[in-house]
Order: sequence, then structure tokens, then C-alpha cells
Amino acid sequence: MNIFRILGDLSHLASIFILLYAIEQNRSINGLSLKTQVMYVLVYVTRYLDLFTKFYSFYNSVLKVFFIASSIYTVYVMTYKYQKTIKNDIDTFPVKYLVGASAVAGLIITHKYSIGEVVWSFSLWLEALAILPQLFILQRFGEAENITTHYIFALGIYRALYIPNWIYRYFVEGHFDYVSVLAGILQTAIYSDFFYIYYTKVMKGKKFELPV
Repeated sequence: MNIFRILGDLSHLASIFILLYAIEQNRSINGLSLKTQVMYVLVYVTRYLDLFTKFYSFYNSVLKVFFIASSIYTVYVMTYKYQKTIKNDIDTFPVKYLVGASAVAGLIITHKYSIGEVVWSFSLWLEALAILPQLFILQRFGEAENITTHYIFALGIYRALYIPNWIYRYFVEGHFDYVSVLAGILQTAIYSDFFYIYYTKVMKGKKFELPV
């Protein structure tokens, strides 16, 4: 554990609480992608298959349970509690290509060819791409409520903070996980345009609007 890992985890937790708060405050999921949230369920379920077979620490186990449970709960809230606010004509990104690309990447870029490792690699690549349907909705609307952008920003910062975490672990522990690093760099790159607009708009007190 190091400060970058802890800050990354806190940012990840914050993104979940911000998302759920936004849904309950607005009593709607307008502007949010159900497809992105469903993919996060798949990400956490496949990544944490070792939850009941390997014990690393109490901290690690609690976070795994929380991420699985909160992702399932988020999908439940979106599909049942606020089902009437789902915009199927907006959330139209073809996620089958994201799942397919992640599966191929998981097979090609993995530490070893075992079911556990391939599935774990798949979860990393899918997490890197899972935000695309949400960004697609932002693109279609052209603007978003600031609380929604806070959620996306916190989610992006979570993964960005893992980059200095990997650098720290390499120099201090001699540990280098190239699969995590490559997927993390891809994920951060996908957020790059969003980060720029967030900084130039939201952090300066303006509404999040995409340039015309």
C-alpha cells in the first residue's frame, strides 16, 4: 500500500457515492449510461473471482465486496427504481464490440494462459473501455449536470492515480504488472479530452459543455 493507491481507492469510492447521490437527488438517470454500469458489474465480478479463495488483507476484501455490491445495486436502482427515466434511444453505444475487444485483448495480453489470469486481464481491458457509452451520451447531449461530471471525473482520477502507484511499486518493490499498466494508460487516455473540458469549464464554475 502507498499513498497513490489509497488516494486512487478513495477517488473510486467517491465516484460511486457521487453517482448514487446524483440519481437520488434527481430521481432520474437522465444523462447516465445503464450500459456503462452493467459493464462495471461484469468488470468487478470477473476481477474478484478469487474473493473466497485468496485472502490478501481485510482492506482488500472489504473493497472487493463493496465494489461488487455497489455496482449491482446501482444497476438495480437504474433498472427498477427509476426505470421510467431510461432513455433507450440515447444509450445506444454498441457495447458488444467493447466486450469482444476486451476478450481478445485478455487472451493476447495476459501473464499466463489460465482461466483466472485471462478473466482477470479481460476485466482490466473492459474497465478501460466501459466508460465509453457514458462519454457517448455526453457527446450526444453536448452538456451535462456538474454532479454527473464530478462522478466521471472522480472515476477517471481513480485510474489515473494508479499510474504513479505502479511507478512507486516498480522503484520501491521491484514489481511491474504490464497488463495493469497498459490497460490503465489506455483508460486514462480515453478520459483525456473529458479531463481537459472538466478543467476549463467545471473547475472554473461553468457548466460542462462540449465545444461546438
